[in-house]
Amino acid sequence: MGQKKNPRRLEDNQAMAKGRLIKTSPQKLNLIAELIRGKPVEKAMAELTFSRKRVAQYVKKVLESAVANAENNHDLDIDSLVVDKAFVGKNIVMKRWRARARGRVGRIQKPFSEITIVVKEVEEAA
Repeated sequence: MGQKKNPRRLEDNQAMAKGRLIKTSPQKLNLIAELIRGKPVEKAMAELTFSRKRVAQYVKKVLESAVANAENNHDLDIDSLVVDKAFVGKNIVMKRWRARARGRVGRIQKPFSEITIVVKEVEEAA
């Protein structure tokens, strides 16, 4: 018996990967996501490899995972993959306190975020 299979949320020529609990703010992570949106996977990998931002290595891991999902789970050609969507969301925020003058307290927020990357197989126009 068991549970019925859920319908696929993506098209047949798409694959997805998510990275959760990335220790940075969504605003900083979105700057990296902007670098790779709409680019072929090879160019996006090169951008992330040589980026000087710390979170670029985590985004690169998620992109590699999306490519592996496309190849192994959906039988897509990895040479014709393009980053279709790359979007960022908020995750948890750790709240900490820091002692300030006159017995007061300063609030410190340590945000986490998540990124979703969708790659798409495109036919190359000759």
